Amino acid sequence: MAKFSYTDLIELNLGKLKSAVDDWKTMVDDLAGLKTMATDGLQAKANAAAWKGANATVTKKFVTATAKEIGDLHAEAKSIHAVLDDAHTELSRLQKLAKALTSEARSGSPDIESNNPSLLVFDGKGGTVRVSPMECRVDGYIPARAQGLIDYYAENLTDLVAHAAEIDKAARDLLRKSHGKSPHNAGHGKYPSLDAAQLPRAMKLAAQGDSGKEEKAELRRLWRSLSPGARAELWEKHKDGLKDAGIFGPTVKRISPDAGSGRHGAREPGVRERLTEAEMLAFAGGGGWLGMSDASRYLDHYLSNDGSPLEISVDKVMDDSDDFKEYTEELIKSQQGEWREKALQEFKNNGNRPVSIPVETGANGYRFDQDDDPNWFYAIGSAQANVTGVVTVKPDDNGDPKVDLDYQVNMWDRYNWSKGKGIHIGPISVPDGQPASLHETGLAKEFDVSGNSSVLHRELADTPGEGTFPEPEGPGLGRDGGRADPDRQL
Repeated sequence: MAKFSYTDLIELNLGKLKSAVDDWKTMVDDLAGLKTMATDGLQAKANAAAWKGANATVTKKFVTATAKEIGDLHAEAKSIHAVLDDAHTELSRLQKLAKALTSEARSGSPDIESNNPSLLVFDGKGGTVRVSPMECRVDGYIPARAQGLIDYYAENLTDLVAHAAEIDKAARDLLRKSHGKSPHNAGHGKYPSLDAAQLPRAMKLAAQGDSGKEEKAELRRLWRSLSPGARAELWEKHKDGLKDAGIFGPTVKRISPDAGSGRHGAREPGVRERLTEAEMLAFAGGGGWLGMSDASRYLDHYLSNDGSPLEISVDKVMDDSDDFKEYTEELIKSQQGEWREKALQEFKNNGNRPVSIPVETGANGYRFDQDDDPNWFYAIGSAQANVTGVVTVKPDDNGDPKVDLDYQVNMWDRYNWSKGKGIHIGPISVPDGQPASLHETGLAKEFDVSGNSSVLHRELADTPGEGTFPEPEGPGLGRDGGRADPDRQL
């Protein structure tokens, strides 16, 4: 059997599935009426009858068996309707997201060097999705920003295709279990939603520890797909496994905000570039002595001409910069009222039983002040940041809802030097535009930077803005390792 593909997801006719959902709803309603007639009518009369004898015994058994079978048929119809309805809801959501991402990728300029290049999207091998530039250049050059967009769309669309295939399999498995192996015996199980198949699988993946890349990706998809109640159960039992799988990873677009210095090694270095390299090497070597160890580290990596990604210690950034820490707190305060309201509504919908919902702020730019935070100003200058988390509502000892937030702060950027930027600190002064020239001449290389804070916890107060924010766990290197959700995205 061929793998579920991107084309399958985009072209899937969900109208037929919706018709099946509606037909089974009619069947459920009709069988509910028949069940009432059989139990409250026929069976009740048979049980109340005073007549005796062989015929009475056989008839009563027959009536009882018939009433039970009608009840079983009703239970099976409810399961089939619930599973199909859930599958339709999930597949509709995934298809909508896939179409939106595809349209977004295709929009823009055919110029590959523009900030918003137009991209082609098509099927890859084995259920993957390929994305390529609209413009084909002879030299094959793809700017860093364009490559970031290509990777973003390919990764997220491939993830949506895999998610759709998993929904299809879960629905198929539950439909088979609902019917059982006998064509003459109904009601083998009651399955009120896809949670019946997805939650056990998620529990297994979250519990096994040290999972591979594919298992972690599947667990992240299951986390997004579970109902709020099932998600709370999973979160309560396997927080560490979920954290390790990366459920706090941001889903917003994380790419370079600009084109940087252009193509690496586009021209030969001259005497001016060689002098600039020497001056910047001196700064990288002495930056730590000036209290700018991170600026030194990042500049040294730039001058190494390596180009590999570097991790930001977000805990250290928050520990070093009060302004940045306050900035992240404001991100939460601006949305915690809305998060709390949504979570409380899900709590009510779930019969005042525990629920968990994923939350995320948008991506916001933050610029470090040269005077207040010179270390981070020269390390990354400005970066994109957001907050991701899980809001959980549980009843307290009095039965009242208690709302908590577990969250992490995420940062990302591309380390590059704009053509109008230089270094002017202490005895060292590198003219504006010269640091960027090292990338252009192949003496240094731009690179991506990103990182996550430790997972922090706080209670969401009744009044937005109230509550105490915890301190990060210190300057470590990074992170601590339902379908009714409003506005749920990737």
